[in-house]
Amino acid sequence: MTILLLETATPVCSVALYRDHAIVASKQSDEPNAHSSKLAPFIQELFDQSGIEMKALDAVCVSSGPGSYTGLRIGVSSAKGICYALDIPLLSVPTLQSMAARYFQLHPDYKGLVCPMIDARRMECYTALYSREEVIRPTQAEIIESDSYDRWLAEGPVTFIGDGAQKTRPLLAQHPNVCYDDRFQIDASGMATIALQKLQKGEQEDVAYFEPFYLKDFVAKKSVVHGLRKETP
Repeated sequence: MTILLLETATPVCSVALYRDHAIVASKQSDEPNAHSSKLAPFIQELFDQSGIEMKALDAVCVSSGPGSYTGLRIGVSSAKGICYALDIPLLSVPTLQSMAARYFQLHPDYKGLVCPMIDARRMECYTALYSREEVIRPTQAEIIESDSYDRWLAEGPVTFIGDGAQKTRPLLAQHPNVCYDDRFQIDASGMATIALQKLQKGEQEDVAYFEPFYLKDFVAKKSVVHGLRKETP
């Protein structure tokens, strides 16, 4: 099975090519606001580096959110275009699940819980809680308080990862069971195993109607254009 993996839900633009239970090529960048310019060239580079033709794809898997509205739209639109052109399945993996899966891949001996966090501005984060085997608490938008994780911290270690985790340090860092992994970076390869399982089970998305999981409504900023003035009719 050959699956193209696309991660665009956060400031990191990450792509990977998964074949026969291994990542055969990957590219990523954390350059701000570069998803629209980086994604298509990255995808082409994967196929050039691996020697695999795009028509050999069995599916495309995209990170489904929550996260950046614009980033998610870019990733999903690209995934849909490839799936439509090649007539192959579209798969999706929740972004926070992908982050947790990647952390467990990198730390096979870790026995605690993982709390992936994506910055949702101010003191709010998109967050969930995972053990290696299951979802402990599903995805939600949460304003973090000092006692938000007391229930789970009383039972053992919880590792906080992602760009939202830093906001919790003043509130949580003193607890002996709180851990932070500042080196962790979201990576499209975190979706690989989950994507393969979904493909094998036939759990694909509708290419025409699939939408990312935004969690919160998009609020556009007021446009400011200097030097122009609306004419009065």
